[in-house]
Amino acid sequence: MAGKNLDPSSSPRALLGAELRVARERAGLSQAELGEPLFVSGSFIGQLEAGTRRMHIEFARQIDDILDTNGFFARNCGAVAKSKYPDHFAAAAEAEALAKGIREYAPQLIPGLLQTEAYARAVCRAYQPTATDETIDELVTNRLARAALLRNPTTPMFWCVLDEAVLRRAGDNPAVLAEALRHIASLIRAHRIIVQVLPFSAGFHAGLLGFLQLMSFEEAPPLAYIEGEGTGQLFDDPATVARHALTYDLLTASALSPEKSLALIESVAEDYEHDQHA
Repeated sequence: MAGKNLDPSSSPRALLGAELRVARERAGLSQAELGEPLFVSGSFIGQLEAGTRRMHIEFARQIDDILDTNGFFARNCGAVAKSKYPDHFAAAAEAEALAKGIREYAPQLIPGLLQTEAYARAVCRAYQPTATDETIDELVTNRLARAALLRNPTTPMFWCVLDEAVLRRAGDNPAVLAEALRHIASLIRAHRIIVQVLPFSAGFHAGLLGFLQLMSFEEAPPLAYIEGEGTGQLFDDPATVARHALTYDLLTASALSPEKSLALIESVAEDYEHDQHA
């Protein structure tokens, strides 16, 4: 193994993870035992092996030393280091692409996986009012590319709780939000996604601290991702993930049923369409 390099065109993260598993087992180490000198959990090593987490150069060098792999991982981790997403979101976006299930709470904006082109463009322009058109085009293209995940008819299972504020933030052009809400409604009616609306009448609730995403995988531990302005944290610690999962469960308990949520989404979309015509 130590003499070859990986082909970057053939899922390099998955290949690198598979090689890590082989090298670890050859050395007779468990995931927890390999994680200990790296100061990471066994779950984190499992994520690396499953390809749901990127291997950074610092870890790669230490892994080469521990497993005596003659610089293999340091040479090849460059194939998985580049990302088209911001640094704080890159790891979450890469994991998202491999997830079997995604559950998400959106307090302010329609989630990226559900955005239309016009809505994504309006959001990106609002975040970067002085950016060039080329920069905005690239951001929108990357965001829409993420939404391609939902073209698969069954995987990942996507369940979202939208705060009612998401439905009411129309901006200067109500037609943009109306189109975006119609898009969500069409995905619901096609039985592709599950959406619940958390109404203003719910009052104080478990998700007041902001955006939350939970991801589950076929052969790796679950992850939780939280995000703020220009920052993001990805968690694999079982206790932390479980705590965030409880938060999501509480949100779904406070939200409208999927049927009532769909009715509200379509009603609000119709209101904004009438505003545009007026």
